[in-house]
Amino acid sequence: MDSAVDSNDLISLPCVLMRGGTSKGPFFLASDLPAEPAQRDRVLLAVMGAGHPLQIDGIGGGNALSSKVAIVGRASRRDADVDYLFAQVVNDRQLVDTSPNCGNMLAAVAPFAIEAGLVPAGHPQTQVCIHNVNTGKLIRATVQTPHGRVAYRGGTRIAGVPGQAAPITLSFLDAAGTRTGELLPTGMPREWIDGVEVSCVDCAIPMVLMRASDLGLAGDESPGELNADAALLARMEAIRIEAGRRMGIADAGSRVIPKPVLLSRPSSGAALRVRYFMPHQCHGALAVTGGVGIATAAVTAGTVAHALAACEEVAGQVLLEHPGGCLEVALERSAPDAPVVASVVRTARRLFEGRVFAGELQHDARRSQAA
Repeated sequence: MDSAVDSNDLISLPCVLMRGGTSKGPFFLASDLPAEPAQRDRVLLAVMGAGHPLQIDGIGGGNALSSKVAIVGRASRRDADVDYLFAQVVNDRQLVDTSPNCGNMLAAVAPFAIEAGLVPAGHPQTQVCIHNVNTGKLIRATVQTPHGRVAYRGGTRIAGVPGQAAPITLSFLDAAGTRTGELLPTGMPREWIDGVEVSCVDCAIPMVLMRASDLGLAGDESPGELNADAALLARMEAIRIEAGRRMGIADAGSRVIPKPVLLSRPSSGAALRVRYFMPHQCHGALAVTGGVGIATAAVTAGTVAHALAACEEVAGQVLLEHPGGCLEVALERSAPDAPVVASVVRTARRLFEGRVFAGELQHDARRSQAA
C-alpha cells in the first residue's frame, strides 16, 4: 500500500481523478489501498468525505454521480487484462456499496490501466479485457491509442457531457445474471408488487422495471420533479425493497440495488423513454449498466419493457430516451443460444492526478492511540 503521512500529519494516497461517461471519481491502483475490505472502505469514506450531504470534508461531489470510486489492479483471471472493483460511496451516510457495477466509470478504466502501465498500448487502438470484480463479468473496452498513447480528444458526443471526446466502446460480453445468476431471477418476466406490474431483471445491474403510468406519471417528468415527490419516492422504495427480496437481495434496503426504473412510450423515435433512479434520486441521464439491462429486457419476451417497446430482434440498435438525451445500445449474439453482447460508446477524460489526503482516517487512528 503506497500511503504516506505528510508534514501536516494527514495520510495521503496516489490518486487520479477521472470522468468516465456521465460520472466522475477517483481512480486508485489496488496496490495503493488496503487489501482488507473494511480497512479499504474506511479509507474511501475518509477520502470522499462521506456522511455529509455535500461531502464538504472530502473530494466527493455531493451527488451519487460524483461519489464513485474505481479500484484497478492486475487481473486475477487468465481471460482478463485487469481487475476493476467499483465502489459507490453514499454521500450522506457512512456507507460503501460494492455490490453494483458502474458502466460510466468503466469507460475510464482502460485509459487509466494503460497509463498506469498495467496494459501495453497498441496502435491505433488498444483492446482491454476488464474483469468487473463486483459482478464477475467481462467487458471488452476499445480505446483510441494512436502511436501508443491514449487519446482523449475526438469528435464523439454523448448525452449528459458537454463537448466532444475520443470514443471508447464498451462491449458487455455476457451481462445477464450479474448478482443473481439469472436474467429473470424470480423466474417470471412480469409480476405484481403493491398493485404495480413490474419486471425484475438482472442484466449488468439488478433492476425493477415498471410503467410510469402505473404510478400516475406521464413518464416525461424532469428529475427535479420526480426527486421532489416524496410520496412517489417512498412508494418506489417499498417496491424496490420487495423486488430485492424476491430477487434474493435480502438487504436491498441498505444497498443501492436493485435500481428502480420508470418506463414509458417515447415521443421521439426511441424504443423507450426511461427514468432511472440511483436508487433514491433520478439520474440526470442514464447509467450504462442500466441501459444495457433495459435494452436486453426490451428484447426479452413478456417483460414490461418488451410490451412497451415491441422490439422483436436481438440483433440491432435499441435507442433509449432519457432526461439528458438518448443512449444507443447495440445488441448481438453469435448463435441463438449464445449470450447477448451489448455494446455502448462512451468517452472519458483524465482530470487530475496527485495525492489525496484522508484526514478523518488519521484522526481516528490518533484517537485509538490515545485510548
